Amino acid sequence: MTHFKTYALGAAMLLAGFSATAAQAADKTLTIYTYESFTSEWGPGPKVKAAFEKTCGCSVNFVSVADGVALLSRLKLEGSGTKADLVLGLDTNLITEAKATGLFDASGVDTGALTVPGGFKDDVFVPYDYGHFAVIYDTQTIKTPPTSLKELVDGDPAQKIVIEDPRTSTPGLGLLLWVKSVYGDQAPEAWAKLKKRVLTVTPGWSEAYGLFTKGEAPMVLSYTTSPAYHMVSENTDRYQAASFSEGHYIQIEVAGLLKNAPDKALARDFLKFMITPGFQDTIPTNNWMMPVSKTSEPLPDAFGKLVNPSKTFLMSSDEVARNRKAWIDEWLAAMSMN
Repeated sequence: MTHFKTYALGAAMLLAGFSATAAQAADKTLTIYTYESFTSEWGPGPKVKAAFEKTCGCSVNFVSVADGVALLSRLKLEGSGTKADLVLGLDTNLITEAKATGLFDASGVDTGALTVPGGFKDDVFVPYDYGHFAVIYDTQTIKTPPTSLKELVDGDPAQKIVIEDPRTSTPGLGLLLWVKSVYGDQAPEAWAKLKKRVLTVTPGWSEAYGLFTKGEAPMVLSYTTSPAYHMVSENTDRYQAASFSEGHYIQIEVAGLLKNAPDKALARDFLKFMITPGFQDTIPTNNWMMPVSKTSEPLPDAFGKLVNPSKTFLMSSDEVARNRKAWIDEWLAAMSMN
């Protein structure tokens, strides 16, 4: 930042001169709304910020909320007055609702070379990682983990699980859609049974996983990739993902450009950077998800030891948009039953 010297000029000239010089010296700032675990000191945010700032002549300002669904809620509240240039951390379950706000612009990014399950492509939202939801369990406490969603729902109520709220959290919404995919119209009955095993419902993933690793519950809703963190960073295979015979619901995370972004060229530069090794290298061992394009180094060996789902569930974002409120109401009713 430029340091200004004050000279004994007339007050009006001084004020005018100072304002003009300050405007010229002001750095460009890219404001990105995202979720808390992305911006945490161990998340990809700090490395992504440093890498992009080396090339952009700008400052990256991350603004974080608890989880992905909360991002969409915040945008709806702020409307066209939002200060965000980009939103990073929505997922494919939410993109129809996000587009309906009218706040997003076309990305202008060619995503044809990306490797995303199901071949996801969109002209507004750019994918940056993906992962399958899973029940992570503590092998020191649970010797026989559930092998299906049905076993989780019908299992021993004494063995608790921490889950996330579908109203604020993309993993929470993912579990809601997973249960709906497997149980259909019987989902309310499934939730009523599962409720007996739920220790608590947290606003976001970070709180849920923190309770799990502190030993408050032997199971948590997370991702098939979560054990890789413990294997790579802690050199332990204590925490594992339960493989479910029905299949696992997938999450594809995306970022989008706001129509009112002050510097769209800069924002689009970030979206393009997002699918290069400079960003993708941070995903496997900082966000603990799967990258959508090539990284500069091979994935750690731990990723070869993870659960590989036999079937993948993914509803269309249009179907989710039509039903999300009704399905959350179903969940709320079931979870509030005595």
